[in-house]
Amino acid sequence: MERNQLIGFGLIFLILLGWSYMNSPTPEEIQAAKEKERIARESSQSSDQSAAADTYDMPVVEKKVTPAELGIFAEAASGEKKTYTLENDLITLSFTNKGGKLNYAELKEHYKILSAPGDDNIEKELVKLFEDEKNKFGYQINLTDRTIYTEDLYFDDQQSGNKVTFKAGTPDGGYIEQVYELKDDSYEVDYSFNIVGLSSSLRNEDAVTLNIENYLDPIEQNRYFEKTYSAVYFKEREESPENCGCRGEDSEALNGNPVEWVSMVNQFFNTSIMATGEPFKGITTAVSAPTDDLPDLKKIDASMILPLGSGSSSGAFDMKMYVGPNEYERLVTYDVDLEEIIPFGNSIFGDINRHLIRPFFNWLSGFIGNKGIVIIVLIFIIKMAVYPLTYKMLKSQAKMGALKPQLAGLKDKYKDDAQKVQMETMKIYREYGVSPLGGCMPMIAQIPIWYALFRFFPASITFRQEPFLWAQDLSSYDVWFNLPFTIPAMGAHLSLFTVLYAISQVVYTYYNSKHMDMSANPAMKYVQYLMPLMFFAFFNSYASGLTCYMLFSNLFTISQTIITKNFVFDNDKILDKLNVQKAKPKKKGGFQEKIAKAMEKQQKLRDEQAKQKGKKK
Repeated sequence: MERNQLIGFGLIFLILLGWSYMNSPTPEEIQAAKEKERIARESSQSSDQSAAADTYDMPVVEKKVTPAELGIFAEAASGEKKTYTLENDLITLSFTNKGGKLNYAELKEHYKILSAPGDDNIEKELVKLFEDEKNKFGYQINLTDRTIYTEDLYFDDQQSGNKVTFKAGTPDGGYIEQVYELKDDSYEVDYSFNIVGLSSSLRNEDAVTLNIENYLDPIEQNRYFEKTYSAVYFKEREESPENCGCRGEDSEALNGNPVEWVSMVNQFFNTSIMATGEPFKGITTAVSAPTDDLPDLKKIDASMILPLGSGSSSGAFDMKMYVGPNEYERLVTYDVDLEEIIPFGNSIFGDINRHLIRPFFNWLSGFIGNKGIVIIVLIFIIKMAVYPLTYKMLKSQAKMGALKPQLAGLKDKYKDDAQKVQMETMKIYREYGVSPLGGCMPMIAQIPIWYALFRFFPASITFRQEPFLWAQDLSSYDVWFNLPFTIPAMGAHLSLFTVLYAISQVVYTYYNSKHMDMSANPAMKYVQYLMPLMFFAFFNSYASGLTCYMLFSNLFTISQTIITKNFVFDNDKILDKLNVQKAKPKKKGGFQEKIAKAMEKQQKLRDEQAKQKGKKK
């Protein structure tokens, strides 16, 4: 294989290795997993499975408390459970007076596909968030004589339009109050938790803690990616957002640190709570990942301290709740970095996605309705933008092809001395002014864009359930047909986009190999076909938006190569220019000459070693 293509493939392979390394578990995570396995082995496996099944599958039984247990809130120990609805054109929110909490949020413009991937008869229902009956949302209030939980209280209620107020009082006129108000044409809820007349009853300044348990239910068809991208994010004041549990089980404690918001995230949706004034006074988060045979993706626990336990007899903590899709344009309007929950990537790749690919793709989508067509147009624009580099690459290949007659005799002349052949080959390239590295730049120039797109397609909600050709959802894999068995790392299906991409890559490899001299290393004739097979296995379960991009990008590359080589280049003129270049005086120095000198030095060393061995014999 020609050196420039070997270098190109090598760079791609190194990038894949780097991506795998960056996403591999840390030594601490590996050690924690080993410790967990050790503990599991010491206990009864069957009892563990039974306990897990009970945790996720048994009916939820509401806790009963007596008036005596609630002390000054004894009157709220009983009541009639009621539900209240707030809604606008985008969302329906259901609340209950038992605990004064959110029951669920139903999104009116987003659907959950119930049928299996590849089924022609698509069944769907509206997406619901925070709807698992096991979920908890309530306050732990540490009084001087006891601890109470708002989920045990029946609140008095009052609704006016899209505003509902829940209040639980005490005999001496004190009360706790929760107020929810849904904004028009928005997924945003103004939320306030108020304590009035209870300052002397609170145990200390950290007496009020908001506790949340959120069982994330699967919404997407590709459960693997949804589980991978589901986590809890949080943002300390003056710090960048962080996440807990993207790759598995995790926990984080920020005792006393000011925290601006906490967000519980599915792949394309989130439930977030933002402090609008004074921040939360520290948080504790934890993520647990049940096994695949259980119904939930992950369980998220979050506890946030509200700074209400000191000062005057009255206190209010104002917040905003966002319960909706991970739409970048909506999240960025809050100006608190909430858009960082969308996993576009870190460093330069995330910046490319957020500030280049995303807005440019949205701009194209303003003219073109089908997202698949937008992908093809994007490919065309990128390919034309880098065509000057592609032209140089193909011209470099054409020059090396024109020198094949001069290179053909080197193998016969130096026989089995491969290093001597390589050294003389480099010498000929220098004489004719040919750089074997000239073909690498188009690949290198596209690597940041390619890697950014690798994160863009499964993270951007714009592709969710967008069909194109045979693909039903560009954010998930397309299904050509389902297999009766599961292949590790590939799944139980075949993706047609990935199959066609692998075939196109094999065809392109074969086309290029016809112009290569592989007599020095015949094994490369077969090794070069391993990369398409590796890509096929790796991307078979990836977002079809990316595999669609890869297929059509490859088709554009093949077209550019064939057209340029057959209709743009004149081989006779190229050879004439090479002969002119050979006749010109050569400048000393340069990268190629340094390589050549290093090779000559190494060759001399080998020759001396060979002579010494001959004398010893």
